Amino acid sequence: MVTTVPNETALLYKKSGCFETIQYHKLKQSVEDVADNLRTSGIGKGDSVGIFSVNRPEWAIADLAILKIGGIVVPIYPTLPPVYVKYIINDSKMKLIFVDNEELYSIIESVRAETPLLSNIILFDDAEIRDGKNYMRFTDRQSAASSVNDKDDEVSGDDIATVVYTSGTTGEPKGVMLTHKNIISNAISAKNRFELTSRDVALSYLPLSHMFERTCGYYAILFSGGSIGYAENLTTMVDDLELVRPTMLLVVPRVLEKAYNKVITQVDEGSSLKKFLVYAAVKNLNNYVNLKYKSIKTSFWLRLKCVFYNSFIASKFIKIGGGKLRILASGGAPLDRRIAKIYHILGFNIIEGYGLTETSPIVSCLSMKDKRFGTVGKPLEDVNVKIGDDKEILVQGPNVMRGYLNKPEETAEAIDPDGWFHTGDQGRFDEDGNLIITGRIKELICTSYGKIIASAPIEAKITRSGYISQVVLCGDNKKYLVALIVPDRESIEHYARKCNMNCDDYVLFLKNEKTIDLISAEVKKATADLPSYERVMKFTLIPDEFTVENGMLTPTLKLKRNKIIEEHNDLIESLYGE
Repeated sequence: MVTTVPNETALLYKKSGCFETIQYHKLKQSVEDVADNLRTSGIGKGDSVGIFSVNRPEWAIADLAILKIGGIVVPIYPTLPPVYVKYIINDSKMKLIFVDNEELYSIIESVRAETPLLSNIILFDDAEIRDGKNYMRFTDRQSAASSVNDKDDEVSGDDIATVVYTSGTTGEPKGVMLTHKNIISNAISAKNRFELTSRDVALSYLPLSHMFERTCGYYAILFSGGSIGYAENLTTMVDDLELVRPTMLLVVPRVLEKAYNKVITQVDEGSSLKKFLVYAAVKNLNNYVNLKYKSIKTSFWLRLKCVFYNSFIASKFIKIGGGKLRILASGGAPLDRRIAKIYHILGFNIIEGYGLTETSPIVSCLSMKDKRFGTVGKPLEDVNVKIGDDKEILVQGPNVMRGYLNKPEETAEAIDPDGWFHTGDQGRFDEDGNLIITGRIKELICTSYGKIIASAPIEAKITRSGYISQVVLCGDNKKYLVALIVPDRESIEHYARKCNMNCDDYVLFLKNEKTIDLISAEVKKATADLPSYERVMKFTLIPDEFTVENGMLTPTLKLKRNKIIEEHNDLIESLYGE
């Protein structure tokens, strides 16, 4: 795009309350400068380089520079605790890392002695770090070694472009290896499905460490010659939307749910007239959409009312998004059909899709014209999808990963000899070929924020407590994790006697505030080193143990999760009752 739109805006970033621009030709020069620095630092083809930062222009510049010289980009979520960061650095054999600021630099320094291959740190922020000697600033320029030249940059589509770490069922994160071909094919398909052009503008706020944002909100936009504005932070989103006025916004369902709930609360707390107008608008616009969908003629009176409601009610919602949004793309987790439709009737073009990190990430998504709510649309043009045994969704195509880094057994389990990737999700096709997600085979929890969480390792951590016998985590399509906990009766009753507590009525004893505080402290201690989204926010204590006899365990003593969750569904829902 540098040759076709050199003077057009590629990136926008906020400075002193206003958005500054970086044109395509300046982006190209910055990428080349950083690529030269990487070569001079001894980084070459096949070397792993980390990016430990929030979204900002430097993230993209570093990423493109690493890819240019044939390096392997290893993004790290800035919210991960040190133990995860250390694992990723060592597992990927990382040699150099780009770091956002002093706070994240301190995390790298805290694990530096245990990451022997990491030789260089490049800091995005220009601020000096007190007592920091083992880093250079992003703006520093090194003298290029004479032996280094662009001939070292020969990169093919089959070369590994990035390793993205995702939760593993063994407790260790798994490094998903994606090639240049994987990502480019998916980004081009996304560009075509979203009908992106050089006039499109995206607001970037979802983590670039996630392939949804990276492929769809970054690579696909640049391939189109469009612009990317970086939100300052989540608290400034409304202002940033107004300033950037994006045409495309990527969201996870939880963002849409929170915005919807906030608006509903404000409406319900507002005047009677405001409440009447909003609910009347939703009712009439919904009626109009239903009739249009069924190709039934609408009355003049209904059309007139909808003109009014679109002009005075729906337009105010559109304005919140900057006024120019033509695509609201939802991914990472299933979107509630009711909420999707409400956004649609208020004038937002909701496009829901399905994908995984292992598929770069898009498998299928709705097109600009298809509005089959409750489905995730048709597979991308170059992606094959079929339903296998146990209704499992299988995927084959140029977007399917090379495999898991250093994990050949897990790779062989995920990709069969015919090249079909086994997603672990269940689904079916409707009569028009749209994919419908119906369930999940893997013991993974997908929150409404799009976080994929392996439940078994976390449960294992919690049951290490002498006071806890069994744990089942829940949280699929919910905003946080909750747990069903079966205490170790003998140990907890011993604790009760020691503290002079009455435990003759065991069920009543489990409701005692001191008992709950004890279990709470044990859970917090067991999960203290986990990311916040992997911690249990609420729990309830179950008096009866899960056994083979009561149907909650298999003969090999494995938890029957679906059975347990179904049996205790009311209790689980009560934990989300707020």
